Amino acid sequence: MSVTAAKGFTAAGIAAGIKQNGNPDLALVVNTGPRRAAAGVFTSNRVKAAPVIWSQQVLADGELTAVVLNSGGANACTGPKGFQDTHATAEKVAEVLSARGADVGAGEVAVASTGLIGILLPMDRLLPGVEKAAAELSEHGGEKAAIAIKTTDTVHKTSVVTKGGANGGWTVGGMAKGAGMLAPGLATMLVVLTTDADVDAEGLDSALRGATRVTFDRVDSDGCMSTNDTVLLLASGASGVTPAQDAFTEAVREVCDDLARQLIGDAEGASKDIRIEVVNAATEDDAVEVGRSIARNNLLKCAIHGEDPNWGRVLSAIGTTGASFEPDELNVAINGVWVCKNGSVGEDRDLVDMRYREVTVTADLAAGTESAVIWANDLTADYVHENSAYSS
Repeated sequence: MSVTAAKGFTAAGIAAGIKQNGNPDLALVVNTGPRRAAAGVFTSNRVKAAPVIWSQQVLADGELTAVVLNSGGANACTGPKGFQDTHATAEKVAEVLSARGADVGAGEVAVASTGLIGILLPMDRLLPGVEKAAAELSEHGGEKAAIAIKTTDTVHKTSVVTKGGANGGWTVGGMAKGAGMLAPGLATMLVVLTTDADVDAEGLDSALRGATRVTFDRVDSDGCMSTNDTVLLLASGASGVTPAQDAFTEAVREVCDDLARQLIGDAEGASKDIRIEVVNAATEDDAVEVGRSIARNNLLKCAIHGEDPNWGRVLSAIGTTGASFEPDELNVAINGVWVCKNGSVGEDRDLVDMRYREVTVTADLAAGTESAVIWANDLTADYVHENSAYSS
C-alpha cells in the first residue's frame, strides 16, 4: 500500500499526458491529519531544480499537507519560468484540495519532478492532471502513485514497516523512484515517506537525516549526482501513538534501506549488485570515502560484470583516497574469498564464485574499528546503450 499504508493519507497516480507514451506521470499524496508535520532532505548538487528550491522553502515551517510529483520532465535548469511553473502547480493543488473542503495554501504543498533536464513542463496538461488526480484520491491509491513517478525504472518501488500491537501500532510507508544518476548526495530519486505516528517536525527531521545518512546517501550506482533528489517524510499522527525517537528512527531507516536496495536492484543496465563493505577503518568517514572510491572505479565495475575477481583494481581505488592505511596491511575479499592479504596475493582467485546477481567486496584497511557499506552496480553495455540511444 506504499504511502497509504499509514492512516491519515490518500494518494493517486494518473496519466496527465506529460509523457508522450501515455504512461502514468502524475502523483498526488495528501495528508488528512490530524497532524501535518513534515521534514525533507534534498540533493547537495549546487545546480538544483525549481521544485527542489520550492520544496525547501515551503518546508521551512515543518508542515505539509500535500506532495505533487511528476515524471516526464525534471523542470531543472528552466530559469524563472520553471520556478513559476512549480509555484503554479502548488497553487493548483491548493485550489483543488480547498474546493474539496481541505482549506490548503500553496505553502503547504511540496512539488517534486523527475525526467529530462532543460525542458519546460507542459502546464496545459499538468494542471488539468492535478484536478484529475485529486478526484481519484484514495486510501488505496499508494501503488498507483508509485507507478506514476517512474522514469527509466522497470518496476515501481514501495516499502512498509508496522510496529507495535493492534492497539498501539503505528506504520511507516514509502515509495521511491530511481534507476540512474544514483550517487551519494542522495540519488536521482524521488521518495515520499509517510507515518501515522504522532511525531513533530523536529523528530521527523532527526529520524530522516539519521536514516538517509546510512541508506540513500550510500547508494552509488554510477557516480552521477542528480539535480532533483527529494526525500520527504510526512506525519499524520492518526495512530495517536508517539513512539520513542530511537524506535521511530529505526523504522524510518528500515523503510529507507529497503527502498535503497530496490533502487540498486533496478539500476539502469545492471547485471550485478555490488555490496562494498569497508572494515577496520580509522574513522567512519575513511570507510565511506574508500567505499565510494571502490564503487566508482569503472575498471572494477567492468571486471565484476565479466565475473573477474580483479582485486588489484580494488587496491588501486583504495590508494586514491586520503584514508589512513598502510598498503602492505590491506586485505580484500570477493564473495568471502580473501584474494588479497597484506597488500599482496592471497587465496586462489579461482575459488571466487561470481555467477549470482549479488557480489560482495570487502576491503579491510587494518587501521581501526570503523566500517561502512556502499552499494553499487557493474558497468554494462546495456547501461551505455540506455544512456546514449535516447535522452534520459
